[in-house]
Amino acid sequence: MKNRTIVAIGIICLSFAGNAQAQDVSVASREYREPEVARERFVFGAKAGINRSNVWDENGQDFKADAKSGFAGGFFFSIPVIPYIGIQPEILVSQKGYQSTGTFLTVPYANTRTTTYLDIPILFAFKPIQYFTLLAGPQYSYLMNQKDVTSFGSGSSTTEQQFKNENVRKNIFGILVGADVNIKHFVLSGRAGWDVSNNNGDGTSTTPRYKNQWLQFTLGFRI
Repeated sequence: MKNRTIVAIGIICLSFAGNAQAQDVSVASREYREPEVARERFVFGAKAGINRSNVWDENGQDFKADAKSGFAGGFFFSIPVIPYIGIQPEILVSQKGYQSTGTFLTVPYANTRTTTYLDIPILFAFKPIQYFTLLAGPQYSYLMNQKDVTSFGSGSSTTEQQFKNENVRKNIFGILVGADVNIKHFVLSGRAGWDVSNNNGDGTSTTPRYKNQWLQFTLGFRI
């Protein structure tokens, strides 16, 4: 009787041990596959960071400006299409512009232009590994506000435009390339962008020729 009891206890213990091991394997397998599955499901998130922007002259004339920093932030959506391939639309408020200095009649001056856009990039996403995404695609931008701060000698002036009733070129198209590093729910993003249409003008004219170029760095949180 005693031997039978010992055998029964041993069988029960082995049963519990087997179940526990199976659960550990199941949890470990699920934790291993979660990053893989994340590449194949819809993801929504928010991000914020900075732009480092400048302008360039498409005709290559003698124009020099210094880069300036501005805010960039908004929302992004990751939409899977096939394994490792997806589409990532974003909606961002993005500050760009430039700053310049010089002299006029021996008097130094400085000018800082800040342009605020609603940027809507539609990016094609390639996900070769679970933590890394390559992105590239077109971007539509809508100019919402422009602010110029000019100092001349000891004086300064500020001009701000809302572009409500003015016939200026507000609709701009550009190209964006970049990469995301995905660490659990956090996303580190880097982008480089260029306008391919003019960033100002009278709505029909091709002048002035100056276009935005910028680097963007953001930290995001995805759900």
